Amino acid sequence: MSEVERIAEQLRKTFEGAAWHGPSVRELLASTTRGQAAKRPIPGAHTIWEIVLHIGVWESVVRRRLSGELVTNLAPNQDWPPVHDVSETAWTRTREELDQGHLQLQQSIIQLSDERLGEIVPGKDYTVYVMVHGVIQHDLYHAGQIALLKRAFA
Repeated sequence: MSEVERIAEQLRKTFEGAAWHGPSVRELLASTTRGQAAKRPIPGAHTIWEIVLHIGVWESVVRRRLSGELVTNLAPNQDWPPVHDVSETAWTRTREELDQGHLQLQQSIIQLSDERLGEIVPGKDYTVYVMVHGVIQHDLYHAGQIALLKRAFA
């Protein structure tokens, strides 16, 4: 198995399931209701919905950077998109868009060569290797936040 294949597998487990650490992003969201996703049980903290949008943003940023696009600093409303519509349809669409964006990122990573992992990301001072591991770590960090927020509803 190549290094790229190992990285892609770790990203898949983090997002889709069978992860060593516990529930994946998708597993956590499968039992999250629209009401839970929109609720803010900790004043000043992000909602599950906001976290889901944020995960999608950064998976997209990494995919765009892998394609050679120069993506620099994001404005706060780009980094943490606001939730305007809290309908069931909007919650379903948010999860579907996250799934689709994740699939696109997974495909972008699996198409990399191991040699490309050592390249510097355009406009950054770190390598592709660091960035793709970073997006896995980012997903895990926010999966933990989602899990804790869900406990607040129990």
